[in-house]
Amino acid sequence: MRIWTVSLGVALLCIVLSACDGDDSPTAPDPPGGGQSGATITITSDGVSPEEVTIEVGQMVTFRNNDNTGHEMRSNPHPTHGQCPPINQVGELGAGQTKQTGVFNSAMTCGFHDHDDASNESLHGTITIR
Repeated sequence: MRIWTVSLGVALLCIVLSACDGDDSPTAPDPPGGGQSGATITITSDGVSPEEVTIEVGQMVTFRNNDNTGHEMRSNPHPTHGQCPPINQVGELGAGQTKQTGVFNSAMTCGFHDHDDASNESLHGTITIR
Protein backbone atom coordinates (compact mmCIF):
# COMPACT_ATOMS: atom_id res chain seq x y z
CA MET A 1 0.00 0.00 0.00
CA ARG A 2 2.83 2.39 0.85
CA ILE A 3 4.61 1.75 -2.49
CA TRP A 4 1.40 2.47 -4.38
CA THR A 5 0.95 5.81 -2.52
CA VAL A 6 4.52 6.89 -3.31
CA SER A 7 4.14 5.87 -6.98
CA LEU A 8 0.89 7.82 -7.24
CA GLY A 9 2.55 10.87 -5.65
CA VAL A 10 5.48 10.70 -8.09
CA ALA A 11 3.09 10.32 -11.03
CA LEU A 12 1.07 13.36 -9.94
CA LEU A 13 4.26 15.38 -9.43
CA CYS A 14 5.39 14.50 -12.99
CA ILE A 15 2.06 15.60 -14.42
CA VAL A 16 2.16 18.91 -12.55
CA LEU A 17 5.77 19.61 -13.56
CA SER A 18 5.14 18.86 -17.22
CA ALA A 19 2.16 21.23 -17.22
CA CYS A 20 4.32 23.98 -15.71
CA ASP A 21 7.20 24.21 -18.13
CA GLY A 22 7.99 27.78 -17.05
CA ASP A 23 6.56 29.42 -20.17
CA ASP A 24 3.03 30.52 -19.46
CA SER A 25 2.80 32.88 -22.43
CA PRO A 26 0.11 31.96 -24.94
CA THR A 27 1.33 30.71 -28.27
CA ALA A 28 0.00 32.41 -31.36
CA PRO A 29 -1.06 30.23 -34.25
CA ASP A 30 1.19 30.23 -37.28
CA PRO A 31 0.10 32.75 -39.89
CA PRO A 32 -1.67 31.26 -42.92
CA GLY A 33 1.37 31.83 -45.17
CA GLY A 34 3.67 30.22 -42.63
CA GLY A 35 5.92 33.28 -42.39
CA GLN A 36 7.60 32.26 -45.64
CA SER A 37 8.67 34.49 -48.48
CA GLY A 38 5.95 34.75 -51.08
CA ALA A 39 7.97 36.78 -53.59
CA THR A 40 11.43 38.12 -54.29
CA ILE A 41 12.16 41.64 -55.52
CA THR A 42 15.61 42.16 -57.01
CA ILE A 43 17.31 45.56 -57.02
CA THR A 44 19.79 46.38 -59.80
CA SER A 45 21.19 49.59 -61.27
CA ASP A 46 18.09 49.57 -63.54
CA GLY A 47 15.66 49.56 -60.56
CA VAL A 48 13.44 46.97 -58.88
CA SER A 49 12.16 43.87 -60.60
CA PRO A 50 9.40 42.99 -60.56
CA GLU A 51 7.79 46.31 -59.70
CA GLU A 52 4.61 44.59 -58.51
CA VAL A 53 4.26 41.35 -56.53
CA THR A 54 1.30 39.58 -54.95
CA ILE A 55 1.59 37.45 -51.82
CA GLU A 56 -0.77 35.81 -49.34
CA VAL A 57 -1.60 37.09 -45.86
CA GLY A 58 1.01 35.65 -43.48
CA GLN A 59 3.88 35.79 -45.96
CA MET A 60 6.94 38.02 -46.30
CA VAL A 61 8.77 39.50 -49.30
CA THR A 62 12.48 39.03 -49.92
CA PHE A 63 14.52 41.97 -51.24
CA ARG A 64 17.80 41.07 -52.97
CA ASN A 65 20.27 43.87 -53.74
CA ASN A 66 22.20 42.90 -56.88
CA ASP A 67 23.35 46.49 -57.37
CA ASN A 68 26.88 47.60 -56.51
CA THR A 69 25.50 50.37 -54.29
CA GLY A 70 23.38 50.29 -51.16
CA HIS A 71 19.64 50.94 -50.99
CA GLU A 72 17.26 51.65 -48.10
CA MET A 73 13.88 50.11 -48.87
CA ARG A 74 10.95 51.66 -46.98
CA SER A 75 7.18 51.75 -47.05
CA ASN A 76 5.30 54.62 -48.65
CA PRO A 77 4.64 57.45 -48.14
CA HIS A 78 8.01 59.17 -48.13
CA PRO A 79 9.34 60.35 -45.67
CA THR A 80 7.05 58.99 -42.93
CA HIS A 81 6.98 55.33 -44.12
CA GLY A 82 3.81 54.48 -42.20
CA GLN A 83 1.67 52.69 -44.80
CA CYS A 84 3.07 49.16 -44.33
CA PRO A 85 5.50 48.79 -41.41
CA PRO A 86 6.61 45.23 -42.36
CA ILE A 87 8.46 46.73 -45.37
CA ASN A 88 10.50 48.94 -43.06
CA GLN A 89 12.12 45.85 -41.52
CA VAL A 90 14.16 45.52 -44.71
CA GLY A 91 15.90 48.83 -44.06
CA GLU A 92 19.39 49.27 -45.45
CA LEU A 93 20.61 46.72 -47.97
CA GLY A 94 24.30 46.77 -48.79
CA ALA A 95 25.54 45.61 -52.17
CA GLY A 96 24.90 41.87 -52.45
CA GLN A 97 22.68 41.69 -49.35
CA THR A 98 19.32 39.94 -49.08
CA LYS A 99 16.74 40.79 -46.41
CA GLN A 100 13.08 40.06 -45.74
CA THR A 101 10.16 42.20 -44.75
CA GLY A 102 8.17 41.38 -41.67
CA VAL A 103 5.08 39.21 -41.99
CA PHE A 104 2.10 40.89 -43.67
CA ASN A 105 -0.93 40.11 -41.49
CA SER A 106 -3.65 41.96 -43.41
CA ALA A 107 -4.90 42.07 -46.98
CA MET A 108 -3.92 45.40 -48.55
CA THR A 109 -1.73 47.01 -51.19
CA CYS A 110 1.53 48.62 -50.06
CA GLY A 111 3.87 50.91 -51.91
CA PHE A 112 7.61 50.94 -51.35
CA HIS A 113 10.60 53.02 -52.44
CA ASP A 114 14.31 53.57 -51.81
CA HIS A 115 14.40 56.15 -49.01
CA ASP A 116 17.82 57.43 -50.12
CA ASP A 117 16.62 57.96 -53.71
CA ALA A 118 12.89 58.56 -53.19
CA SER A 119 12.35 60.45 -56.45
CA ASN A 120 13.78 57.61 -58.57
CA GLU A 121 10.65 55.95 -60.01
CA SER A 122 12.62 52.84 -61.02
CA LEU A 123 13.09 52.10 -57.31
CA HIS A 124 9.34 52.24 -56.56
CA GLY A 125 6.96 49.31 -56.46
CA THR A 126 3.91 47.70 -54.86
CA ILE A 127 3.20 44.62 -52.80
CA THR A 128 -0.35 43.32 -52.86
CA ILE A 129 -1.33 41.11 -49.92
CA ARG A 130 -4.47 39.02 -50.48
